[in-house]
Amino acid sequence: MGSANAGTAKVPVRSAFFFLFAAVLAGCVTAPPKDPWNVCSIFFEKEDWYASARNAQRRWGIPVPIQMAIINQESSFTEDARPPRYRLLGILPLWRPSSAYGYGQVKDETWDWYRMKTGNGGADRDEFEDVVDFIGWYAHQSYRSLGISKFDAYNQYLAYHEGHGGFRRKSYLSKPWLMRVARRVEATATRYRRQLLTCQTSLERSLASD
Repeated sequence: MGSANAGTAKVPVRSAFFFLFAAVLAGCVTAPPKDPWNVCSIFFEKEDWYASARNAQRRWGIPVPIQMAIINQESSFTEDARPPRYRLLGILPLWRPSSAYGYGQVKDETWDWYRMKTGNGGADRDEFEDVVDFIGWYAHQSYRSLGISKFDAYNQYLAYHEGHGGFRRKSYLSKPWLMRVARRVEATATRYRRQLLTCQTSLERSLASD
């Protein structure tokens, strides 16, 4: 008569270690907020995000709702977001269209520019605190270079997406879809601003008590 566990498959030690390592990594990933369309819900769920966004606003002058609307549009608050790969015959994955990565979908060269100019050499595109500071810094450059108000979500987003050179050339005029997206960002920022008015006192009180 066979052993009671004779039919049980043995998992190699190397495979077990791999699965354990993958589980640890998965536990380190910051999940997107449960309700990305309610900024109060976002900040109550992600307790340190409000402090980071507020600090970026104080440093660079771009309102918290615009920061959050840009991130919502770019990554849906997914820390390791990337553009989808091109696919051969719609099946085989190929290369990605750009190096954009992280909460703000920032390209390698633009992120390097930010780190060099701010001295924030350790900044990462998958760290929320670093990304809101980048968005604030970039909006400040758009204000200085292009004269775009830091309260103008529509044109700030166009400059964010097209770059300063593209915005000067008005490249967005040949992209009706992009102008629609910018209007959506503007509408999201307006929604967030109204929502934030209802919970900002509670968020500030919570920060003060920490």
